[in-house]
Amino acid sequence: MKVAVLGSGGREHAIVWKLSQSQRIKELFCLPGNPGIKQLAKCVPLPLHNHQSLIHWAKKEAISLTVVGPEDPLSNGIVDSFLAAGLQIYGPNQKAAQLESSKTFAKQIMKIYGVPTAKSASFTELGPALRYVKENGAPIVIKADGLAAGKGVTVATSVVEAEISLRASLEKNRFGKAGSTVLIEEFLEGEEMTILSFVSGPDYLTMVPSQDHKPVFDGDRGPNTGGMGAYSPVPHLEKWLSEIEKMIVDPMVKGLQKENIYFQGILYTGLIITKEGPKVVEFNVRFGDPEAQVILPRLQNDLLEILEASTGGNLSSIKLKWKQDACVCVIMASGGYPGEYKTGFPISGLKPGVDDLVFHAGTEIFGTKLVTNGGRVLNVSSLGGSLAQARTQAYERLQSIHFENLHYRTDIASNAL
Repeated sequence: MKVAVLGSGGREHAIVWKLSQSQRIKELFCLPGNPGIKQLAKCVPLPLHNHQSLIHWAKKEAISLTVVGPEDPLSNGIVDSFLAAGLQIYGPNQKAAQLESSKTFAKQIMKIYGVPTAKSASFTELGPALRYVKENGAPIVIKADGLAAGKGVTVATSVVEAEISLRASLEKNRFGKAGSTVLIEEFLEGEEMTILSFVSGPDYLTMVPSQDHKPVFDGDRGPNTGGMGAYSPVPHLEKWLSEIEKMIVDPMVKGLQKENIYFQGILYTGLIITKEGPKVVEFNVRFGDPEAQVILPRLQNDLLEILEASTGGNLSSIKLKWKQDACVCVIMASGGYPGEYKTGFPISGLKPGVDDLVFHAGTEIFGTKLVTNGGRVLNVSSLGGSLAQARTQAYERLQSIHFENLHYRTDIASNAL
């Protein structure tokens, strides 16, 4: 059969890498893909916003299943368009994708079904938002309501910092339409954890947990990014897993059913383990990036079989199997990210055949050279018998890869050792 993956980042490289191991896939495509993905799949340079051209291509190529990687196409209704055209596609429809594309919508669903989360309020005007911040004080969290590539969150440690963030969204349109509504949340103290679930209507399968590192600098300092690294398992927090499933994942899946929202795809539950127990920070509707780069290497099942069972309404027939190995992923980024950064620097140290777990996130071919082309450039993952071993191997591998002005965190997974 023929399978296509939509997207061009490290997450999509990991999805393609995992699907490439399926014996049943005869041809694997990625749209638009990247130079790393090109080693495993045929890359097709079609824009993801043009649904009709994607549908025309998928029909011409007789694609059996399309897998959506990033959030933007999901929130723009790519799944609805494909299903209307009679094409099989993996991911939630536009209505369900609001769980990620509108934080206010997600909060409303959580409130109805008693899912524990931070106290919050939404604002479209600066004056009331500033009054709310002054009444509640700092630290306080400011979030763009819509999609902002993981960079729409500010943890303000002072009222002044909160005001700067609010003005950036509501006055200066820093995030465009995504920031025209802001969500102001109480600051939750604790440690973060991510639970990903395969969901198909009333059925769901939770995956092994992972932990992402969002701030750009060591010690969780600096502005938030799309993610600077991740690891799995999370042994010191796994005592909470049964409570998370019972109090958060299960009521959320059942709640979506009651709201007549058919969810078919990946439910990403971002959590903070507080003194009062687990609370939801955010829901996303696709594989995390970089969480996918540590979860998929640990998955023993054929990913294609899971996706087919999900789209066919038969997810309950699957039993997930996991490697005992731990996995650690470290992001190699362009210096300056998530702010301004330069690209076009040659990359050296990548060896064909060795780099099964070096996923390309922001690279391109310029002439004959592989060069940097994004904020997050490469995702260096490693499997090991323990977190310590996986972490050591990831950093050792990273040391042999070079490009000008690179930046990475040196403390990924260190708090779990």
